[in-house]
Amino acid sequence: MNLSNNKILITGGGSGIGLAMAERFIQEGNTVIICGRRQEALDEAAAKLPALITRKCDVGDESQRQELKDWIATQHSDLNVLINNAGIQNWMSPADPAFYQKAKQEIAINIEAPIHLTTLLMELPALRTIMNVTSGLSFLPYTKVPVYSATKAFLHSLTVSLQYLLKSRNIEVIEIIPPALNTDLGGKGLHDHAPAVSEFITAIFEQLAEGKKALTFGFTTKASVAGQEVLEPIFNQLNPAN
Repeated sequence: MNLSNNKILITGGGSGIGLAMAERFIQEGNTVIICGRRQEALDEAAAKLPALITRKCDVGDESQRQELKDWIATQHSDLNVLINNAGIQNWMSPADPAFYQKAKQEIAINIEAPIHLTTLLMELPALRTIMNVTSGLSFLPYTKVPVYSATKAFLHSLTVSLQYLLKSRNIEVIEIIPPALNTDLGGKGLHDHAPAVSEFITAIFEQLAEGKKALTFGFTTKASVAGQEVLEPIFNQLNPAN
């Protein structure tokens, strides 16, 4: 994709990776729309980046996804890039009383939303690029976040298929594969040890400029191409036996 002169929608763009991507895309000369569930986060993002266009939307809600698409079709029909970034991560066990309800929420936001938004926004004649944010856990599950890991494995597989299926429509599909980064994903303080988001953004924009379709950083560069003989020892280290 061209790095400038795009109109881009980033879901979950009020914080973390989404906001960092929004800032960099604006610096590169793009128009950026972000959506998110929390108006407070959107307002803070707009205060930091006055060029942002914001829209409150819980992408876990099917009706709100449809409303978002209708608004874009009316107000921003020249949108040509969709970035499915919104995601939630629950640290939990099947023994937790709320496990199923939390799992449903993760599935709605991490799986149903990108599928639905992809099909909705493909109706826009201008759409040329879809970017899906997966995870290093697509390849190597972390058992403290079992459903999150599974949703990202699903989205990785879907992305690979979309790269093939949408060629005939001249829609480019790119996978963004972050490792753990210093964000509030899963809860404040859980990832304070992880690399800064700014380092990740620098790396993936260099890869975008090179025309790569799978954008990796640190651990995910190795994990995304490793075989089972490499991944199994890492899995055992990541998930020590009780």
